[in-house]
Amino acid sequence: MASLFMASACSHKAEEASADDFNYHVDRFADIEVLRYKVPDFDSLSLQQKKLVYYLTEAALWGRDILWDQNNVNNLAIRSLLEGVYTNYNGDKNSEDYKAFETYVKQVWFGNGIHHHYSTDKFTPKFSREFLEGQIAALPAGVVPENTNELVEVIFNPELDAKRVNQEDGADLIMTSANNLYEKGLTEQEVTDYFASIRKPDDPTPISYGLNSRLRKENGKVVEDHYKLGGLYGEAIAHIVENLDSASHYAENPAQKEIINTLIDYYTTGDLATFDKYSIQWAEDTASQVDFINGFIEDYGDPLGMTGAWESIVNFKNIPASKRTEILSANAQFFEDNSPVDPKFRKDEVKGVSAKVITAAILAGDSYPSTPIGINLPNSNWIRAAHGSKSVTIENITQAYDAASHGNGFNEEFVIDEPTRKLLDDYLFITDNLHTDLHECLGHGSGKLLPGVSDGALREHGSTIEEARADLFALYYLADPKLIEIGLLDNPDAYKAEYYKYILNGLMTQLMRIEPGKNVEEAHMRNRKLIAEWVYEHGKDANVIELVERDGKTYVQINDYDALRGLFGELLAEIQRIRSTGDYAAAKVIVEQYAVKVDPKMHQQVLDRYAKLDIAPYKGFVNPVYTAVRDENGNITDVTVSYDESYTDQMLRYSRDYNGLPLK
Repeated sequence: MASLFMASACSHKAEEASADDFNYHVDRFADIEVLRYKVPDFDSLSLQQKKLVYYLTEAALWGRDILWDQNNVNNLAIRSLLEGVYTNYNGDKNSEDYKAFETYVKQVWFGNGIHHHYSTDKFTPKFSREFLEGQIAALPAGVVPENTNELVEVIFNPELDAKRVNQEDGADLIMTSANNLYEKGLTEQEVTDYFASIRKPDDPTPISYGLNSRLRKENGKVVEDHYKLGGLYGEAIAHIVENLDSASHYAENPAQKEIINTLIDYYTTGDLATFDKYSIQWAEDTASQVDFINGFIEDYGDPLGMTGAWESIVNFKNIPASKRTEILSANAQFFEDNSPVDPKFRKDEVKGVSAKVITAAILAGDSYPSTPIGINLPNSNWIRAAHGSKSVTIENITQAYDAASHGNGFNEEFVIDEPTRKLLDDYLFITDNLHTDLHECLGHGSGKLLPGVSDGALREHGSTIEEARADLFALYYLADPKLIEIGLLDNPDAYKAEYYKYILNGLMTQLMRIEPGKNVEEAHMRNRKLIAEWVYEHGKDANVIELVERDGKTYVQINDYDALRGLFGELLAEIQRIRSTGDYAAAKVIVEQYAVKVDPKMHQQVLDRYAKLDIAPYKGFVNPVYTAVRDENGNITDVTVSYDESYTDQMLRYSRDYNGLPLK
């Protein structure tokens, strides 16, 4: 619910995004381009802050294997097998089999396992089974995992573990999903019944049931095993805790030290009430410049929206850029009071909304290599209502995306005319960032659930509805005169840049991420398609949005931006009603009608036009490398940052140096 992912390939002008000759491009393979990001102003941090960042970064990297195992039970063993072949290969590296094998290895690294990070479909190897088996046979003793034959079968058999997260209507979403969040053989009904049996219906402060556990059956009874020290993932968690403890000694203030210690307590006990305590402390800490997330957080990888994927981001505040988010936070009550939703679904009092622009120092777990551009946490609805939330926009990541897109030909191919291209060039960078600010800072924090409605009431459609709610809130207010009044925009037409990009993306260009014949499955993509398709359909009579054909190509033309804003408001009112009342039936209808199915003719056109541009549909990042400089007594005297590590070298180093879990 809390992350906003980059979706646009638009090229536009960034403020200082490409002010030097920093090389953002690292690698390109399959449908992926790997970039690097700068960490501006790291050298301006104090030595204490650098040490804090260093140890938080180490804690982040030690969680990598947890996510791999959560994604699929065979992932770690397959990674070990593939890396063994890759590092020991001494054959012809120009052969088609080897080139395809190298691409497959890089895909698996990027996906944190054998499934695509976005579509969650299993990767299809383009090399032969005979090639892999021959290379395995030539490996030195001790390199080959014990169950090699089973692993090879998983890699090549398309029927095995075909989909990491299945959202197909009518399917048993637990039995048909290949993740490792539930023991094989459990059914969706058994999982639903188990959590229904332990929930307290009238609890005003419910814990996030299932967030840090795996269900299994024992003697015919469903039982829950928690992720904690001495429990599931205990070996990796021990390393995380060790580095969190080291970080605590360099905390900027007593409150931050207490936050870190509470997180350690949570990892030690697995107690979700302790996690709530940590979340409240974290949300209320607005004084610290260095910040981090670390734990089992987002539930997109669970088809039922229960279990959190492990992730971490270490960051520090971009003080100048945070002025705009602080202005938004200060005006949060205005935005809530004037929202176009039914007043009974609004918050009477907006509490504790804080927002800032951050510089990411490290990305890890489910935030690496593909990463969000904004975050709003905690996810718990009652904590948001009672204690507020903290929102961030990761501007050094958006700048890296923007700088890497310069001159890629996207605007010339897909944007309808030169005036619209100029509008995007002049205003899309700022309105894109403002959209993220509004989405995270106010959108996720807006509205309320009615008494008795649980966070998980919308089940598999919950993430799509929540992301649509936050996006619509942001879109509606981007065009509000209030943004001019408070100095965040200087042109009343600036919002049109984001409106045009959003509709173009939702109706057309995001389809380049979908394979022919497939539906839209990822929650953020469904959200954007739902919004764009709904406003297009409901604005047809007034010709608000038009699809214009020119020389066999389709272009988006927006004829009435004011009316489009009104449609965003109408849809926001309905989406908020669905969320506030837990109307699962309505959520299912609106998602299935507008967010899932793909027009094959439009899809093929988009794919053909993209193919000419050679733009990778997906982008992600390598991390910078932090090195602790020590004196003769082992004391850290400085922490340096470098940017020269390749994608392959980073992945192999992480597997070697942060190998936190034993192979099964």
